[in-house]
Amino acid sequence: MWRPTGPEELALVAASDWRAWPPRLPDQPIFYPVLNEDYAIRIARDWNVPASGIGHVTRFEVEADFLERYPVRQAGGETILELWVPAEELEEFNRHIVGRIEVVHTFRPQQS
Repeated sequence: MWRPTGPEELALVAASDWRAWPPRLPDQPIFYPVLNEDYAIRIARDWNVPASGIGHVTRFEVEADFLERYPVRQAGGETILELWVPAEELEEFNRHIVGRIEVVHTFRPQQS
């Protein structure tokens, strides 16, 4: 799985020793991991960079049996696939992460 991540969220992931996603903010009722790298890259590059000055793509694994409880959601085109994990289930979701969350791409504003 992948997750486009801004600097604040990434700092909290690092504080967890790269093993957990932080609790959602009150205005974030759902945690959205995505199912393909290209989609995560587009969000990190095109949304996180303008919003935060930097965007990261993270990769992580979750126990497959546990993920079966979350249907795959198509949020746009054929490759715009994500899971919707309710905020109140994120702590349990984190317990099923296998290994560590890793940063695989970092994007910054283009230099002119």
